[in-house]
Amino acid sequence: MSIAKRVSEEMEVALGEEVGYSIRFEDCCSEKTILKYLTDGMLLREAMTDPLLSMYGCIIIDEAHERTISTDVLFGLLKQIVVKRPDLKLIIMSATLDVQQFKDYFDDVPILKIPGRMFPVEIFYSPNQVEDYLVSSIAAVMQIHANEMPGDILLFLNGEEEIEEACRQITAEAELFGNKIPPLVSIPLYSSLPPAQQQRIFEPPPPPLYQGGAPGRKVIVSTNIAETSLTINGIIYVIDPGFAKQKVYSPRTCVESLLVTPISRASAQQRAGRAGRTQPGKAFRLYTEKAFKELIPQTHPEILRSNLSSVVLQLKKLGVDDLVHFDFMDPPPPETLMRALEMLNYLGALDDEGNLTELGVSMAEFPLDPQLSKMLIESPKYHCSNEILTLAALLSTPNIYVRPKEAQEAADLAKSQFADSTGDHLTLLNTFNAYKYNGEDRNWCYENYLNYRSLQAASNVRTQLLKIMKRINIPIVSTPWESDDYSVNIRKCLISGLFMRVAHLERNACYSTVKDNQTVYIHLGSSLCSRPEWVIYNEFVLTSKEWIRTVSEIDPRWLLEIAPQYFDLKNFPPCSMRVELERIQMQCKAKQKS
Repeated sequence: MSIAKRVSEEMEVALGEEVGYSIRFEDCCSEKTILKYLTDGMLLREAMTDPLLSMYGCIIIDEAHERTISTDVLFGLLKQIVVKRPDLKLIIMSATLDVQQFKDYFDDVPILKIPGRMFPVEIFYSPNQVEDYLVSSIAAVMQIHANEMPGDILLFLNGEEEIEEACRQITAEAELFGNKIPPLVSIPLYSSLPPAQQQRIFEPPPPPLYQGGAPGRKVIVSTNIAETSLTINGIIYVIDPGFAKQKVYSPRTCVESLLVTPISRASAQQRAGRAGRTQPGKAFRLYTEKAFKELIPQTHPEILRSNLSSVVLQLKKLGVDDLVHFDFMDPPPPETLMRALEMLNYLGALDDEGNLTELGVSMAEFPLDPQLSKMLIESPKYHCSNEILTLAALLSTPNIYVRPKEAQEAADLAKSQFADSTGDHLTLLNTFNAYKYNGEDRNWCYENYLNYRSLQAASNVRTQLLKIMKRINIPIVSTPWESDDYSVNIRKCLISGLFMRVAHLERNACYSTVKDNQTVYIHLGSSLCSRPEWVIYNEFVLTSKEWIRTVSEIDPRWLLEIAPQYFDLKNFPPCSMRVELERIQMQCKAKQKS
């Protein structure tokens, strides 16, 4: 979005006319558009309706070394398209690419090496491996500020919580010195930060304390969003602790986790390069030179460590039936592909032969996780398509609740006014409805510890999903909220998509997941006050413990009624959950007879 804005200004045209952009749930283009910036995921979706991408004369894929799932699938498709379309120009770009691998994959294509206009960057390594990289990072910031020449600092950390904590500590450390050192301001940067706050990174550093004094300095504390996505003028010093959050998928448990892992050498080079954009700089690596040499050369492609159910559905919609022989640059593990096919079969998107069903065709229309798509399509059956629309939008956007460290009790109290006794899904729905009732007011969100930007995004996503539902003729209906069936219908519809994400309360007071028997705990931020025997959850998060998030209470009889294909007890492993379900099944049969 920022690139499209910048280029439209340089070309002196209105954004959305000659120059536009396309991201998930937002299309800012017109018939006049000749230059379009879009995510790899959006280009992949366009290929579903236009398999030869005939509206484009030239396609440039930048940052190819990042190897996202969508980029890897696009490589396979574009390799086929350029054979059928000799007129199409395809350019693949990166600063840190494994050139030989790409040259071999694209049948010995020509390579252009363009020397960058980089200033020299001096690299410094830690003499010993640091014990606590957060403490060492803050110490490095203060050391640079006290001893180095003027210039801004970029510190790489992992995730919102860690970044906010670092900013607080840096501010506190700077205040201890008072007027003895020049002003130091810390600025956080992560993807869920509101746009106005993200723009603070481009502000000038603070002025000197007095005329003729040393100029102030800003330190930007960022996730790896600052590694390649943007250039910040004034950065001369980079602090690299050597870690990043990376998505890791276990096909055995079907769990995707964000884990803090060592970065690759390519990432380390990208980070150091941020210091030499506008003048000579310095990069401080908080790990030894020996540790740097032991890092993997490139980050493992996302396709090797992700759930592939969405990818398989997209490829099936694109007419790729032989997934095993699809020309992936790095073929995904067979077990991951099998799990994806199995999940789509249980959802009804694929038949037993692996062919796309009518339901699967409809599910592929939505830019969502297949489980959420299934819920939307099934929602009229449960008379709650309006409500499921809202929930699908909320579950596809960043967290709407804000819980600052200095005001946790007040934030929890504010959230409790929206709480529903059945759990988090209805609580989310209540919160969104209250936001709409209060006129989408920014101040109301601030007073109630809600993320205005996330609620705005959810509202926009809901509008886009509604358009798709109308286009494929899915009725928009609701159960009156005062009806006893209101909550029941919504939770039954949730089961139609999330029936593989069910957990059962065990005797040791923790929960166990269906089939995999993995011990899990309800996240501390849940609205559930009690410990229901059966719950459905939206997300499994592996941090200090195995947490399940966005949890709601369900009746186990609904599982046997809504997803009998999955809860076929003949295929269930022996466990307390199976015994319980068999008992419920016998009760249901006895009730039917009587």
